[in-house]
Amino acid sequence: MRPAIVSPQEWDAARQDLLVREKEMTRARDALAAQRRRMPWVRVEKPYAFDGPRGTVGLLDLFDGRRQLIVYRAFFEPGVFGWPEHACRGCSMVADHVGNLGHLNARDTTLVYASRAPQVDIAALKDRMGWQMPWFTLTDDFDTDFGVKDFHGHNAFIRDGEDVFRTYFVDNRGDEAMGSTWSYLDITALGRQENWEDSPEGYPQTPPYEWLNWHDEYGTDLPVAQGWLAQINAHVD
Repeated sequence: MRPAIVSPQEWDAARQDLLVREKEMTRARDALAAQRRRMPWVRVEKPYAFDGPRGTVGLLDLFDGRRQLIVYRAFFEPGVFGWPEHACRGCSMVADHVGNLGHLNARDTTLVYASRAPQVDIAALKDRMGWQMPWFTLTDDFDTDFGVKDFHGHNAFIRDGEDVFRTYFVDNRGDEAMGSTWSYLDITALGRQENWEDSPEGYPQTPPYEWLNWHDEYGTDLPVAQGWLAQINAHVD
């Protein structure tokens, strides 16, 4: 049975009533993200190796020189339905939602995908599906150690020089929201890095939207607040 058919005025009233609830949800989401930015960190002590287009690299290399890293474990390997022409259907849908990474990179954050498939198969898959994200091959216990051996998930990391820390993890239905720059930043330790956010003192922040640009116009030298990490080391000690 379809909903009631009403006048434009009644529809506007219903919309305004719902908008109150929607704004409550937005504020609750912001409060949750603020709590997430206060999560403790855990130091990554174990070395990990990944095969990439240019050979074997370590976890620190995946940052590509940026402060933050998000690693999505995608299921593309022998035994996964669709192999070798396709990755798992769910992981493929997540991949289809990934926006232009230039915006995420402008916030000093790198996104990479990781699977058990060899690089030759990953390259063929990316070409077939039109995906542009960096995609590496797992070679050790990274997936087991970070909760993604048997299911997909996003792990967030931050680095202080050559020291790497795990800051957050999301999987299951939490992965459904991933894909936009905003959703990725919201799971990182530094958040969106805008001054309306409730973040710990010393976190890098700029006026909202001031940093936005066309994805092909971002400069190579990103404006990063100096000395911020020294002020928040208490969160990891």
